[in-house]
Amino acid sequence: MGRIAGTARRYATAGLDGELDRADAVGALRRVSGGRADLLAEHAGLCLGYALARPGPHAAIRRLEAELCIEAGADRGLIPAWRQTGYFRALAGGDVTNGPPGGP
Repeated sequence: MGRIAGTARRYATAGLDGELDRADAVGALRRVSGGRADLLAEHAGLCLGYALARPGPHAAIRRLEAELCIEAGADRGLIPAWRQTGYFRALAGGDVTNGPPGGP
């Protein structure tokens, strides 16, 4: 999961600078995910939930990360549950890929 998050974040950050090659980003995410649509959905959902709970400068990056994961083949049916998890993690002070501070 860490490789997916790192890859998505790197490309999304470049995208905000106007330097995003979407085809390259999607290909990279497909490679690092090993074709695991469930893992792409997990990251997409967590990012969307985080963006909802914490609007601000990082929300645009999180939304773009989610878009890229969806384009790479995320299982759309799994995203809503992960979006809720991301939302509550963000409210609790956690980041996208980890739970709240001091949590499991």
